[in-house]
Formats: sequence, structure tokens, C-alpha cells
Amino acid sequence: MNALSPWAKAVKDIFKEQDQPVIFQHNRRGYELKVHLLNNALWIVTNAAKGTQLIFRAAYAPNDELQTEKILKRENGVAIHLKAGMGQFMVDMEFPDTEKTLFRYTTTLIASEPLLVPFWPRDLVIIAPEGKDAIPEGTIYVSQVGTRSGLQYFSLDKPRSGSVLYFQNLTALNDYAQATETSLGNIVGGIWPEIGFALPPTKDKPIPAGKKLVISDAFIVLDPEHPADEMAAAKQFLNLLADIYLQLPKPDTQFHPWTKIVNQGLDDLQNSHGCWSRGAGQDYLNAYVADYKTPPELMVQLAVLLPLTDYYDWCKTELPAIKKIKNGLDAFYNKDLGTVVRFLPALADELDGSEEQLKPNVMDSWYLHHPLLNLGRLAIRGDKQGKKLFLDSLDFTIKVALHFNYEWPVFYNMDTLEVIKAETQEGKGGEKDVAGLYALVMLHAWDLTKENKYLLEAKKAAKTLQGKGFELFYQANNTAFSANAMLWLYKETKDQLYLDLAYLCLANIFKNFQLWECNYGYAKDYATFFAMFPLNDAPYTAAYEEQEVFAAMHNFLLYAEDEDLLPSVNLLIPEFIRYILNRAAYYYPPNLPMEMLSEEVAKGQVDQKLWIAIEDIHDGWEKSGAVGQEVYGAGVAFGIVPRHYYQVSGEDFLIYLDYPTASFAKRGKHVTFSVKGDNRLACRMVIVKQQGDLPELSVHCKSIKTALEGKKVKGSLEYVIHGDDAIQVSWK
Repeated sequence: MNALSPWAKAVKDIFKEQDQPVIFQHNRRGYELKVHLLNNALWIVTNAAKGTQLIFRAAYAPNDELQTEKILKRENGVAIHLKAGMGQFMVDMEFPDTEKTLFRYTTTLIASEPLLVPFWPRDLVIIAPEGKDAIPEGTIYVSQVGTRSGLQYFSLDKPRSGSVLYFQNLTALNDYAQATETSLGNIVGGIWPEIGFALPPTKDKPIPAGKKLVISDAFIVLDPEHPADEMAAAKQFLNLLADIYLQLPKPDTQFHPWTKIVNQGLDDLQNSHGCWSRGAGQDYLNAYVADYKTPPELMVQLAVLLPLTDYYDWCKTELPAIKKIKNGLDAFYNKDLGTVVRFLPALADELDGSEEQLKPNVMDSWYLHHPLLNLGRLAIRGDKQGKKLFLDSLDFTIKVALHFNYEWPVFYNMDTLEVIKAETQEGKGGEKDVAGLYALVMLHAWDLTKENKYLLEAKKAAKTLQGKGFELFYQANNTAFSANAMLWLYKETKDQLYLDLAYLCLANIFKNFQLWECNYGYAKDYATFFAMFPLNDAPYTAAYEEQEVFAAMHNFLLYAEDEDLLPSVNLLIPEFIRYILNRAAYYYPPNLPMEMLSEEVAKGQVDQKLWIAIEDIHDGWEKSGAVGQEVYGAGVAFGIVPRHYYQVSGEDFLIYLDYPTASFAKRGKHVTFSVKGDNRLACRMVIVKQQGDLPELSVHCKSIKTALEGKKVKGSLEYVIHGDDAIQVSWK
């Protein structure tokens, strides 16, 4: 757009060919940064390559005048104290990483009297180099949607001046949101060239007088490299995000007793009547607790069966739910079509048609491939039933892929392949990441049969992910599975394209995280940092998609053990895993206060005593659980325990880590294993007491010469260890 708002126009006029007085100046790796105090605003100005100016409004007193009280220069920054009629400001600037062009400014306000904020301008305006009048051109690749991370990633295209990741640390704004009863969703955005953060407008609750509130906490990292294409942009985004993540204040985590949660969840899953329905002479899992209206779905059965099977491999104890689920799987095969189908054919006529997909023979594209993925996984484990259903469905699956040329719509008719709904939204395309999910299904088929036609299909589908950029993401778990498929193809072919596509998938995933801790309203009672949103526009985070992304990210790191991945990927994935272990316990209603659960439930009912995860966690001002208590999300704990608890044969303790690990080995009275991740970040290890007291323990890591000190917590021992390290635990 060529038009500017009055606020952006004023910024352009102020800094166009004017040598304004400077109160602080800093140079870093070719970038010059100046701070100006002009009338009613404190400005931070940095010149990108070729002179494009990034103008940050760090403090603002509308229709007022800011005056300097004091300027305190420090080794790595400056604190500027200001006053105006509306109150006192402090802008604290720092440059936390000497190797990166990264700076942070934090603005606090103490209002002189209660203040309502009907409007606040965005804090970043991009203007032309001095002597130029045209508005610089740029591309915004990622911008905050809902309550996802308060970030924007963009390139400066004309003149070609590199890229920027702007990150507003929304955790710091919780007190403002709580005091004014405002949400921190959709507050980083805007229209080029006026973008960035705008303070949420108040309605009924003013900013209180006399209380120190953070009203901005911005991290900016500048990169002179201009991304040549979507692959370069994806890698740059991951790298810049990791740069900021290292400097970002992060909430503490806590140890949750997952072995107890898994037992409670298993008991409720197997014995609660609300989890099961009887149909066509067989018991089937409901999609939601007490949802008896919707016929049984194959995806639901397998989404629970696979984590249960993982847990069985860990505990080696018979789990009746496994046999119960498997007894009903064959009935989902449609002989006329030659494939498994979504809804139980014998009861498909009971679909009420209230939604487009709730009609016989209507398929949601990913619902065909997801069950096949799980059947393939069963087949590779040696399950004969899973193998037959999987292999018998492949011809139909390939037929559909070829019909749609690897570009799947949202809904289609299984009989005719007629498109029922082509796009998620007008102009947005269909389910774009299904191509990657399909590729992973084909790779399982190739692994199982060694028939090259399946490998060829995987390659064809993978290549259609090109050109989708940061719009590739349709559903979180599908995009994560796509990343696995791309990395698998890279390992087989060493074709850089597939590794780049894996990074593109990961970039799409990481743009959909909530990298801040919501602590206002109901959210005071649960953790949100590093939460994953299931869809691009979903207003809530969801248990099922999160646990599947969690499992897929473990697999990704497993595939990558012999590969030289981007350091940013090795840093970010373990941190997501660590924080999901901190958060996922709050999907269970017994861990939540009754008042934050919605009285109205869309599907079935929510039983607060039942250890079955609710689907949805919302913004802190909204109640959660409004969608329902999702039985198909019951795999959360069953997936966590086998991946994060080591059993030590012959001993009465478990070893828990909240980072992914590898190479566990026991020899006599000691065990060794490696910890993944980045050594600059720490994680938790717990030696978990089972029945009796713990033996005398000694813990050493490769990076530190002396033994680690453990902290006693309820009879167990907790240790702080670091990523990318080797651990030895010994006992007497």
C-alpha cells in the first residue's frame, strides 16, 4: 500500500533528511543504532543495509511531552528515565549477545492517574533511506495470529536490505492484561510499513495509577542476508527464532508424576462408560466422552491404540483396551472401495449431516492418511492385522493422490472423488500438508514391502510441498509427520531439497507456537509456554495434536541422529518437548479448577473427575473445555512415559528426563545415556523413587568434572543437567 496512517506519516516526516539530536548511540556488526527523544516519543532508529530505516517507538505520551529525568549507560546497554503528564516511563535497552545483531528494549510505565487507552499506534515504522521518498517494499512471512507468539518475521525487499525478526515478549505484559482485562491476542501485526506491537486498547478497566507495568518488551534481531527463496526464509526464521529464544526469559518447569497420571488415565479409559460405545456387535472408542451421536471413527481407535502400544512395550503388562480396540478394526474396511474408511460402515447411515463431513462417503483428506500411517506403524512392528488393512488400502490411496495430483481438497466423495469442499478459505487452497503425510505413508509401505513404486510416490508427493512457503501448515500433526517424511527421504537420497523441505515444515510448525506464558484470568492455574496450536486459525491449543507433534518431534530427532542439522533445530525441538511435559498435565480436568471449565460443551460432556484430556485450552479470559473431553487425545500420557522414563532392570527406581535422550545402556551398577539439545540450555533429571529408599547415587556428566548435586524432593532426587551432554548414573 502507498497510503500511510497519520502516525506513520508523522514518523516519515520526522526522520526524512533531518539530523535529529541523539541521546544514545550504539554500533553492532555493521548496524548503527541511535536513540532520539523528540516531543512526545522516544525513538530507536537503526539503519539496515542500503539505508532502509527501522524506526521503533519505544515510549509514547500522546498529546504530551516527554522529558528526560536521567540516562544511565551500562556496559551492555542504557536505561532512560522519562516523565510526562500521564506518568513516568523507563526504557531499558540492552544488547545481550555480542555475536548477534540483537537488541532488546523494555518499557515500563507508572501512570500518574487511572488511564484508559482507546488507541495505541504500532511501534515500528519502516521508511526509506535518507534522501528517498518511496515507501520501502517488504514481505511479511509470519505475523501473530490469535494468542500465538507475538512476533513478525519479514524481509526488506526494495531496497534489498536483509531480514528482521521482531519478537514481543508477551509474558512481560501479563500484569497489564490482568489489570485492564485485555487479551494479548492479535496485538503484533499491522499493515506495511507500519507494523509491530500496539498496546491492547482498554474498555472498562483503566491502567491503574501508581503501579509499575511493563507496556512493551521487544526483542529484535537483524540479519543482512535476504532470503533467496522459501527454503532460505524457513531456515533463517528458525535460526533467528533460536537467537531470540536463548535470550528470552523463560518460565520454570515442574516435575509432574506422569507414571501416576498414566495409571489414572488408563483406568478411566478402560472402565469409563463415557469412553466407549457399542455398535454392530463390538465396542468402540467414542471421539469425545459421552458423545454417542457420532458413529465410531477409525482415526479415533488408532490414535489411542498406537500410544497404548508404545506404553505396552515399556510396561510389558497386558492392557485390555488394546485387544478391545483391535477387535473392531477390521470392520472399518470397505470391500467395495478397497480401503479403510473414516466412519464404521455398518453405522454410517447414522451420520446426522450437521456438518459437511458428517455424511456417508464424505472424506476429510487427512482422515484417510492418518489411520493408514498408524496401520503402517503397526505393520512394521509385526502386527498381521495392521499389515493386511494397510496393504489392502494402498491402491485406493494412490488412486486418490493421482486423481488430485497430490493437491488434496478439504472434503471429497469416496465413491466418485467429487470435490465437496476445495479450500479451507477462499484462495487459501486445500489441506496442503497432506502431501507430506501421504509421503510418510508411502515410505512406510516401501519400508514394509521394499517395492520402489512406493518410494517413487513419496518423492512425487514431497516435491509438491515446494512453493507453499509459510502457508504449508494445515494441521499441526500432519505438518510434523511431513517433516519426518522429508528427513527420511533426505537420509535415503541425500538430495538437499528434502532436507530443505523438512526445515520448511518445521518453520511452519514453529510459527504456530505460543512462546509466552499467559498468566491472566483463568490461565493463572495452568501453564501455556511453548503451546502448539492445531490449525493456522485455531483459537485454542489442543491435546491430541500436541501429543502427536510431541511424538513426531521425537521421531524427527531419532531420524536425525547421524545428520548435521541446523543448530537452531537441535535447540528448539528439545525445548518444545521439555515444555510439553510441563504443560500437558493441565489438559486433564482433575488438575484444573472447576470454574475455568466451560458449562457448555459442544460434544458429549466434560467429567472433571475423569483423567481424559479436554480438547481445548483458550485465552486466559475464556473458559476451556468447550469442545469436549477428547478420548482420541487419551494418548498424551501413554506417549510421554515410554519416551521420558528409563526403567533400570533389577533396581527400584526410574530415571526421568524432560529432554529427549539416546543410547541408554546399563552395565552393572551404572547406566549411561546421552542428552540431546543445546548445551547452553538446561533440563531436569529425576531419579524417581518407587517403593523403598533410593540407593546411594553418584551422577556425572561429560561437561563437568565434579559430581552433580541432587535436590531431594519427596524421596526422589532432582538434578539440573544440560543439553548435548553425556550422563552416567552410578549407585551402590
